[in-house]
Amino acid sequence: MTDFSAFSLAGKRILVTGANTGIGQGIAVAAARAGAAIIGVGRSSMDETARLVEGAGGAFSLVTCDLVDPKAAQKMFDEAWQANGPIDGLVNNAGIIRRADAVDLSETDWDEVMDLNLKTTFFLCQAFGRHVLAADRTGRIVNIASVLSFQGGIRVASYTASKHGVVGLTRLLACEWAAKGINVNAIAPGYIVTNNTTALRQDEDRSAAILARIPAGRWGQPSDIGDAAVFLLAPASGYMHGATISVDGGWLAR
Repeated sequence: MTDFSAFSLAGKRILVTGANTGIGQGIAVAAARAGAAIIGVGRSSMDETARLVEGAGGAFSLVTCDLVDPKAAQKMFDEAWQANGPIDGLVNNAGIIRRADAVDLSETDWDEVMDLNLKTTFFLCQAFGRHVLAADRTGRIVNIASVLSFQGGIRVASYTASKHGVVGLTRLLACEWAAKGINVNAIAPGYIVTNNTTALRQDEDRSAAILARIPAGRWGQPSDIGDAAVFLLAPASGYMHGATISVDGGWLAR
């Protein structure tokens, strides 16, 4: 008999930020398909995600929160832990991007991107770690980085800086928590069909240049990231700590 238990999330509760659309939605649905109950966090409607999760056989709980405010994010996590029982996995997916030439990027655009993409990510990890350690449990964190964690990019200074930080933070937390039963890893998506890449996909020249560099010859789908997240949330990745997996169609290998 084939045994896929190492890749099962049956009985696990997974909190996914930015679960309303795109990569977050793809992760929520993939985790539900693997057996997890999903706690979806965001500031806009998650009705579609709820339908998809439930259609995949999973339970879905909605939590509304503006994650740009790290204090609100921490309070949200504490309340979600109390309301939904122990949380087994945290996926820090919520993020924003602001495009401007480096000479024109405003301080507001810098701060908002850094606050959500990096600062809130850290403080949600901290809240998760405090609860898991206090309860003497094990847990999994998956942070969503980017191929721009390893490259410079163009006209996305704050985004690039924040995603470099996510990789460093992932490694730091892994060093502190690996021996305490908490796995902290990251995924670096390439060019995925999401709201954040709409402008790029609508620019015919830019889209063609991007596709020409991707060995797989296509834009990625949120489900591609979802499947990788299931692996990092499941027992199969038990000896992985501080890793960043690139899911990019071969972009970084080119």
